[in-house]
Amino acid sequence: MSLLENCPITEIAVGQTASYSKTLTEQDVILFAACSGDVNPVHLDKTYAASTPFGEPIGHGMWTGALVSAAIATRLPGPGSVYRSQSLSFKHPVKIGDTVTVTLTVTEIKERVKLVTLDCEAHNQDGKLIAKGVAEVIAPAEKLSIEPGALPSISFN
Repeated sequence: MSLLENCPITEIAVGQTASYSKTLTEQDVILFAACSGDVNPVHLDKTYAASTPFGEPIGHGMWTGALVSAAIATRLPGPGSVYRSQSLSFKHPVKIGDTVTVTLTVTEIKERVKLVTLDCEAHNQDGKLIAKGVAEVIAPAEKLSIEPGALPSISFN
């Protein structure tokens, strides 16, 4: 397992970018619904979803938001950062099997308070813009290299 390394405030520069990708699975949709309580049938009921303009189940919008969080936590600034705020607008749905890549770009640094502003864009495997927004993150002061947390094994009946 590789170590997670952060970018402390002294190593962050305007224009710096980092990306994080994940493919949405049916299990992700079910787990997100269970964790969030969002049981909207457009996510979970294939028959209902077929009657919507999407034609099939779609992922929760905030699943994409969670990928922004993962990019911040694991890529830029990485471990030790504190997610302070987020604006996010959704442009297109994410369907099961879509791979979403979140790209973070540093647009402003307030070094005294360690505040970093990030433009956030999420695109699918076809390059279509899924979501965009702006995040503010308090960057860590110290360099950190750490083992990632272990995820539990989850099985479905």
